[in-house]
Amino acid sequence: MRALILTNEFPPSIYGGAGVHVGELTRALRTLIELDIRTFGEHDTTEPGWRVRGYPPATGLPEPLPQLRPLSAALSRDVAMVTDPVDADLVHAHTWYVHLAAVLAKLAYGLPLVVTVHSLEPLRPWKREQLGGGYDVSAWVERTALTMADAVIAVSEGTRGDILRHFPIATERVHVIGNGVDAEFFHPVRETDALDRHGVDPSVPYVLFVGRITRQKGIVHLVRAIQHLDPGFGVVLCAGQPDTPEIAAEMTAGVEAARSTRPNVVWIPEMVSREDVRQLYSHAAVFCCPSVYEPFGIINLEAGACETPVVASAVGGIPEVIVDGETGLLVPVELSDADPMQPADADRFERNLAGAINALMADPPARTAMGRAGRRRAVERFSWAAIAEATVDLYRSLV
Repeated sequence: MRALILTNEFPPSIYGGAGVHVGELTRALRTLIELDIRTFGEHDTTEPGWRVRGYPPATGLPEPLPQLRPLSAALSRDVAMVTDPVDADLVHAHTWYVHLAAVLAKLAYGLPLVVTVHSLEPLRPWKREQLGGGYDVSAWVERTALTMADAVIAVSEGTRGDILRHFPIATERVHVIGNGVDAEFFHPVRETDALDRHGVDPSVPYVLFVGRITRQKGIVHLVRAIQHLDPGFGVVLCAGQPDTPEIAAEMTAGVEAARSTRPNVVWIPEMVSREDVRQLYSHAAVFCCPSVYEPFGIINLEAGACETPVVASAVGGIPEVIVDGETGLLVPVELSDADPMQPADADRFERNLAGAINALMADPPARTAMGRAGRRRAVERFSWAAIAEATVDLYRSLV
């Protein structure tokens, strides 16, 4: 069997959870079947089990408006991906960026179509700030691909419910195959050289955030919650790639305000290596995931695999990863009807986040027990090998 994998991100060019998912899943899949991987970028690799090719944006097209550049680049790459001859038994697409290519491959080559949902455009209206009218196009492309797909993979039960609420898809076509974690790589380490390079004092307990500066990750709420944190421990924000200038400015103002009353706030504004992130996880006293929308949350598994307890918002697929009171603490958040990317009571959410972090910081034995339980859960429940087997089983049911 040969699968055509279409993806925006592919290692080493990854910036989010979808890229981690694709990289780890394909690494496991290539031991089971042949893969033709087509991605954005400049990849060109042929190895046992896969061929990986990158597709740059088309040249010679008129210059689009600034907000429409990501859309224009994605659609031109999609056409190139499918113009290149395809010899596969099915096509499997990840994220809306390649959904046009997936639909064209299904129609032009008569292939069964599988789509993995890492997030849903109807639940990310804040993207209009970033893409303008391009957001409406991305939502249309996503809807077209999902309703045409022979199988839709949801990364959590929560995501499956979201899919069925927002799209007219038969329930039997939506399958739950979760994310996983590379527990062989993500484990506690003693090294601290990465902390030294980034200005983090390993002798001071700290709460850690890792992720992009985007509305859905809730990073601004954590920054505002800093004023409610107990003294005596640090805050490390490994946060880069802001979606818009507006949220970048909001983040900068928030960090400056926090530093005016708390000296031990470290902001690492770039995306760091996996090795550096592993060190940050390993030496953190608590990891915080304040997302207001999170279909799964691989970062919580990575932190858990490094034996770090997690404080996270109880949204989306997070409660399927974090066991409240066992591997961390879940913080309820009620989202606004007017703006689903904002808590109905932001101040209350921020105070509750701070309260949960303070509770764990004040209880080292609980942190140790939760960290060990998190590691066990990551190893036992979230193996990429098992996820790859389930994915191939789904492929076989369609071919």
